[in-house]
Amino acid sequence: MKVNVIFYSAFGHIYRMAQAVAEGAGEVDGAEVGLYQVRETLPDEILDEMGALEPRKQFADVPVATLDQLREADALIFGTPTRFGNMCQQMKALIDSAGPLWVSNALVGKVAGVFTSSNSQHGGQESTILSFHIPLYHFGMVIVGLPYTESRIRETDRMQGGSPYGASTIAGENGSRRPSGDELEMARSQGRHVAEIARKLTAG
Repeated sequence: MKVNVIFYSAFGHIYRMAQAVAEGAGEVDGAEVGLYQVRETLPDEILDEMGALEPRKQFADVPVATLDQLREADALIFGTPTRFGNMCQQMKALIDSAGPLWVSNALVGKVAGVFTSSNSQHGGQESTILSFHIPLYHFGMVIVGLPYTESRIRETDRMQGGSPYGASTIAGENGSRRPSGDELEMARSQGRHVAEIARKLTAG
């Protein structure tokens, strides 16, 4: 059973979450987990102005996803930062390139999940995940979230991400906040849950 975690990260928050998602998926018997980033679409001068060039070096060796990584997987878990309540343009470029897979029904029945990050607690995390689901429905995929058996979703005593739609983290206005231990545990839970559903489906 093949599970591919495909992410875009500018400052490393989603990369760290993607690692945790992959760790959780890898705990499921029979799961072969791949970790991929999507191709950068912004020029270096813009990334430099954003302050993203240096942070991106930490995952420079992670291979870039192609349509092959979508085609080969039994489950796909996508990670994207929030951009005004939607997925980032880099991830959208990959999704928009998947027309051949849509035409051939190559993604029908595959399991999918989404996780995200935003600068603030109410910065569009849920709308990003829910709007990401739209093309996945068009592909015929089976959408899996993060159920309330992951009790950390219910936490109200402190600021943190996480919802029944998927794991998430809060980066802070200047990006200085890193994913908390609870947020990483929710990411592991989502990876594990998606892989478990995929295992049941592939077993028939």
